[in-house]
Amino acid sequence: MTADQIAKLVFQTDATSASEIVRLHCTGAWTVQGIAQLEQQLKDIAWPAKADLEIDSSAISALDTSGAWLLHRTVKTLEQQGNSVRIIGLRAESGPLLNLISACELLPPSAQSNTGLLASIGKQFWGSLENNVGMLAFVGESAIAMMRLIVQPRRIRWRTIFHNIQIAGFEALPIVGLLSFLMGVVIAYQGADQLQRFGANIYIADMVGLAMLRELSPLLTAIIVAGRSGSAYAAQIGTMKVTEEIDALRTIGISPQELLVLPKMIALIIALPLLTVFADVSGIIGGMIMARSKLDVSFDVFIVRLGDAVSLSSFLTGIIKAPVFAAIIALVGCYQGFQVGGSADSVGRQTTLSVVQAIFLVILADALFSLVFNWLNL
Repeated sequence: MTADQIAKLVFQTDATSASEIVRLHCTGAWTVQGIAQLEQQLKDIAWPAKADLEIDSSAISALDTSGAWLLHRTVKTLEQQGNSVRIIGLRAESGPLLNLISACELLPPSAQSNTGLLASIGKQFWGSLENNVGMLAFVGESAIAMMRLIVQPRRIRWRTIFHNIQIAGFEALPIVGLLSFLMGVVIAYQGADQLQRFGANIYIADMVGLAMLRELSPLLTAIIVAGRSGSAYAAQIGTMKVTEEIDALRTIGISPQELLVLPKMIALIIALPLLTVFADVSGIIGGMIMARSKLDVSFDVFIVRLGDAVSLSSFLTGIIKAPVFAAIIALVGCYQGFQVGGSADSVGRQTTLSVVQAIFLVILADALFSLVFNWLNL
């Protein structure tokens, strides 16, 4: 496709005025196959400044999206230079395509208005407020659905619950046990040097037992489950949202809350306390091994001292937190899954957000538990 076949400039003078009209005759196929050559030829044209320009497109044999975009960009560039531009001879089938390109035009970053600092803060605050209100509404809907299941137990989907218990509970045992074991080793190792200075080696059992049972085991387990299961909930529901399976469920009269949210939440409420107990045992075993190697505290002595140092209330303090953490993780993961838009990028973004929010809310809830327990002298 040569330059003469694509475009050329013909200067014409309007007989009714003294002004000179510059007319560009466009010929040939304006398609993606020749877009690079055509764009280079248009760049080489010496355009006049502040003139009346006409683009004659009557000889264009074919026009696709690439050609329409190039034609639209050329018009916009000439208008920004102060020229008066109009397109003549455009075929009827090419007009809607060019109008669509004009309607979907994206302004370059330099043309976008800069948002001030206060406006940015206000926009972020309003977005956070809307998200919090939506989260509260989602929690309310889940509570209503839960009460419906309590009133009508036959609606409970036991098979789905057991399946989620296996995935979120049983399959999480290796990673929870390993990290809790290592945490017990670290706590015992860090406290060994300090206790040796005062000849209080036996109190390593108090340190490991109380730290693991009251705080670290439920918190560490919840963080692991939030990253493992909470993200999976958001990704699963988000993918179903993209593929419009959620809309299909509502169309056939199945509540997404009862099918997707409540089984996950109930399963996690059952599994997380059991995982916390497993983490308690693993952390204490790790502390026992380190105490034996670092402080020469035998296993028998460690267990006897642990029974004296850790009361039933200390053990239950950590177990009580687990169901609350489980409900937070499940609700946040499912809610972010329902917030997914119509793209795969949105799935990844909401999945990441679900993990961050779940961990933040779990730590916040743990801090509130500490305040309440301190107030109750537990």
